[in-house]
Amino acid sequence: RLGSKTVDAKQAWDVDAPSVARMRESGAVFIGMTTTPEFGWKGVTDGPLHGSTRNPWNLDRTPGGSSAGSGASVAAGVTPFAIGSDGGGSVRIPAAHSGLYGIKASYGRVPLWPGTRDENAPGVSSWEALECIGPLSRTVADSAAMLEVIAGPDMRDQHTLPAADFNWLEAMEGGIKGLRIAYSEDWGYSAVDPEVREIVRKAVKVFETDLGCTVEEANPGWEDPYGAFWSIVAMESDLKGLRELVKEHGHHMTPHLVDFINTPWTAEDFTNAVMTRKAVNNKMAAFMQNYDLLLTPTLTCPAFGLHMQGPEKTEGRIVHPFQWLAFTYPMNMTGQPAASIPAGLTADGLPVGLQIVGRHLGDATVMRASAAFETARPWIDQRPPLVDELGL
Repeated sequence: RLGSKTVDAKQAWDVDAPSVARMRESGAVFIGMTTTPEFGWKGVTDGPLHGSTRNPWNLDRTPGGSSAGSGASVAAGVTPFAIGSDGGGSVRIPAAHSGLYGIKASYGRVPLWPGTRDENAPGVSSWEALECIGPLSRTVADSAAMLEVIAGPDMRDQHTLPAADFNWLEAMEGGIKGLRIAYSEDWGYSAVDPEVREIVRKAVKVFETDLGCTVEEANPGWEDPYGAFWSIVAMESDLKGLRELVKEHGHHMTPHLVDFINTPWTAEDFTNAVMTRKAVNNKMAAFMQNYDLLLTPTLTCPAFGLHMQGPEKTEGRIVHPFQWLAFTYPMNMTGQPAASIPAGLTADGLPVGLQIVGRHLGDATVMRASAAFETARPWIDQRPPLVDELGL
């Protein structure tokens, strides 16, 4: 299960990543590579190489990123499923904005290589303790089938877990009656678009009325770890190599990325971030002792316009450009399995996602809950108007 051949890191880009190799060896037909922003470091995708990736539900809106090309491809019906990478939400973000199912399995379920591992590639070598490879698809079953193929250990990734003790497709079976579920609408501190709140509330209600679960509103109780998250990204990056790239190519790069790379980070910035991550993990571990699942909105707002990092205001509050990712990146800090599933459409016809989070290594429960919700509130017939207009 190492792909067709083994090479050292300097030759890494001449071979498939493990997830791609395993899909190919299982009979998948690849039609191309999809676009991401520079180094995959943004929640949206517009850049100097290929311009903006557009949302099939509304061509003036972002499909979410950084796996934007993957999300747009599946939403538009170009491909039935696609591979994405999720370091702070980049599978779940396009899933939510593009009306798809996307899952970040537990950290280490799917091997990463050479991405985050190749010391010869500044930027790509970042995110090692956060990144997960995951599927984007129109149905839960398609994602489960992909995970059955791509999950499992690889000797080139020392963080991969042993093979799961369950079958991903069989894990969807059985229902979730009797599960105890926590629902956090805003973590206790985040601004959330009122329409998103309402759509997600109705989706959460399904777990009580249709699926037989007990749902309680509760928050894990941490303070916003946004600053710590980005400090961890910087700590794991080749800052020397990135700064050399900025000197040569900075005039072509996104200004906020250049500013991030040139930040004068200190040792205390990094150690404080590590301590914050420990606190988030400890609070989440204690919190999840009382619950089988945690539900949240996937994102704080529906898809916004192109060429933006995020909305300036949400719920009447001025917010920082990445505040709309408030629900996704903490799950990369904890490494828990987390999926985004379509919860409904706004009045403007834009998808909204519901995030389903499992306990540590609780992937099977997330799959079962996802399948149960899909059965109770199917969305397979909901397609972007563009798809019908083009007859796809």
